[in-house]
Amino acid sequence: MAVKLDMSKAYDKVEWDFLKEVMLLMGFAEEWVTLVMRCISTISYIVNINGNRGSVFKPTRGLRQGYPLSPYLFLICNEGLLSLIRLAVEEGFLKGVKVSRRGPAISHLLFANDCIVFGEATKERATILKDILKEYERCSG
Repeated sequence: MAVKLDMSKAYDKVEWDFLKEVMLLMGFAEEWVTLVMRCISTISYIVNINGNRGSVFKPTRGLRQGYPLSPYLFLICNEGLLSLIRLAVEEGFLKGVKVSRRGPAISHLLFANDCIVFGEATKERATILKDILKEYERCSG
């Protein structure tokens, strides 16, 4: 099977606590993580309606599109999904595909905000992949 995951609106839904935990688990220094979290969590918005200034509101999650760090931070978030896939492959729950007999098995490929997951097309493997995606959704937002 080949499953293409399009995470087109995922930037807007990333939970900040999830991003922080992934960065810490990846070994980033706590001071650096704190600085990054300040950069993404101190934003506020004001909407003007017909020239009148509205109320100030602050988001509680999400990465800003167009912000220079956002693509890199999104890749760090994807590491959470990739870790779940790698763990399932290591434990034998998922099986990648081989391009040649002696080549390595490929379980996933990433490009920007798209991910393609490869595996054995059985009901059990599809259910496992679905469970992985649900867990990633629950944790990351």
